[in-house]
Amino acid sequence: MSVTRRQFIASAAALGAAPLSETFAMSPGSQPSLILVNGKFATLDKSRPQADAVAIRDGRFVAVGTRQDIMKLAGAQTKVVDLNGRRAIPGLIDSHMHIIRGGLNYNMELRWDGVRSLADAMRMLKDQVARTPAPQWVRVVGGFTEHQFAEKRLPTIEELNAVAPDTPVFILHLYDRAMLNGAALRAVGYTKDTPNPPGGEIVRDARGNPTGLLLAKPNATILYATLAKGPKLPPEYQKNSTRHFMREVNRLGVTGVIDAGGGYQNYPEDYSIIEALHKEGQLTVRLAYNLFTQKPKEELNDFKTWTAKVSPGQGDDLYRHNGAGEMLVYTAADFEDPRRAPRHGAVDGGRPGAGDPPARGKALAVAAACHLRPDHLSCAGRL
Repeated sequence: MSVTRRQFIASAAALGAAPLSETFAMSPGSQPSLILVNGKFATLDKSRPQADAVAIRDGRFVAVGTRQDIMKLAGAQTKVVDLNGRRAIPGLIDSHMHIIRGGLNYNMELRWDGVRSLADAMRMLKDQVARTPAPQWVRVVGGFTEHQFAEKRLPTIEELNAVAPDTPVFILHLYDRAMLNGAALRAVGYTKDTPNPPGGEIVRDARGNPTGLLLAKPNATILYATLAKGPKLPPEYQKNSTRHFMREVNRLGVTGVIDAGGGYQNYPEDYSIIEALHKEGQLTVRLAYNLFTQKPKEELNDFKTWTAKVSPGQGDDLYRHNGAGEMLVYTAADFEDPRRAPRHGAVDGGRPGAGDPPARGKALAVAAACHLRPDHLSCAGRL
């Protein structure tokens, strides 16, 4: 019998959380909702290290043992799944991910993960251009490096323009650069008069016109700010996109995620889709989400505003607020620009400690964290 994705998530999470239980007789009202049989389950019990069947109810184990014993607990409404001798493992928890933000755009992204040649990647890009309706962009948002390609290089701007003369193309490479074709440059409005943002560079030709290459130097904000200029999907499409993203991480065995927040991910506006899916019972991962400050030098105001709307731990087993993060203050950010490779503990020309956040930034980080968790021991006397 088939099992729903939500039932699978519940059983996978239970496998990692519950101890081995003895089988026992159950009243009709407490019969398991799901039984997995003919599987391989590690129990961590030295006297019985492996079982071949489990019974689950309300996301918890109620019995672990042999198929013969477990099947005695089945009721008329119990679903039974035959694992055909396969190993069952606890669902994986990804401790740092951007599933809330990424889900809003997942359906619009072309993935180059694992593509072995630039020639194949460019063929995929050309096909994606052909099926992308205006005014949407074609987006390759990370997940690859030039070193995976047989050619050992990235595409040129000229190559992007050749396959997409009219459709905007945005390609993000790690956190160090983005490549835009001519149509994308026109869409975002970058011209010779557009100034470089702090910590970023719009690369220009000899006449001062943008070439389409954006560099994080070392701040990646220019990359995210440019990507954020692209058209958004309608809300119903964003819900579908988020469900597809969750399905993909489920396929990889992930059943729980700590969402790290992120730049241009505002609360509560950009959380409305994931919260709607939660209310509709459509989440297939357990989510604990952090709130990521959005405004340099206004970090404390961000956290003060959010603490009036939500508190750490608020929510339920499927969706809850986790606290502050990924970044508390901009001055403490460590931008991972792979074009710069300073030795450990030294940046800015090699001066030891030059990259350390200033004392004011550290103090703001503590203050912001304590506004979200005033009960923490390190916050005593600070607020």
